[in-house]
Amino acid sequence: MPVSSPLVLVVEDESAIAEILQAYLQRAGCRTLRAADGETGIQLVRSLRPDLVLLDLNLPRKDGFAVLAALRQEDDTPVIVVSALDEDVDKLTALRIGADDYITKPFNPDEVVARVSAVLRRGAALGPKVVRLGALVLDVEAHSASTPTGTLSLTPSEYRLLEQLLRRRGRVHSRSDLVDACLRDADALDRTVDSHIAHLRRKLAAAEAGVVLTTVRGVGYRLDPA
Repeated sequence: MPVSSPLVLVVEDESAIAEILQAYLQRAGCRTLRAADGETGIQLVRSLRPDLVLLDLNLPRKDGFAVLAALRQEDDTPVIVVSALDEDVDKLTALRIGADDYITKPFNPDEVVARVSAVLRRGAALGPKVVRLGALVLDVEAHSASTPTGTLSLTPSEYRLLEQLLRRRGRVHSRSDLVDACLRDADALDRTVDSHIAHLRRKLAAAEAGVVLTTVRGVGYRLDPA
């Protein structure tokens, strides 16, 4: 399977259903992986950045609604809900939180593959994922940040922090929010955020990025245009 084929994360606690979905998706040319609970699903999205998530709602550890809400606070990874919950209120709630589509169980596997392909096509039609503020340009697909003076040399943690702050510019992020969304394992201490932010602030200033990384005393950090 070519590495360039889309990666689909199946978040489903019933192994038989997950195996069916993975088999049909792989036959259609997708790479797949599975999470059997909500917490693992969130961790895999953060670490592996799949192209799309198939999400059950009745999950152990963290239900699908909570998983969807957590993902939508962090990025715009396409999510298709696949659930036995067939009430309109469940569908509307999922769509309002940010689901891209909703499929009710029992399902036709070929229909699921068709819906996945449609959502991936819509995402591809949007072109490169580029976010801009001031003179700063963040190219999500290239995993790089640049200004007219050149490309910023960022550590992985600094890049994740910058992407989080830039995508939600003007919003104050607490240290704990930034740890949960951006930092990994050994980095996951509130006090390390201050160090990463200090380095990031200096690099943005040196690159004449046209943005201001503001410390909101007692709360956290906010990114604004200069």
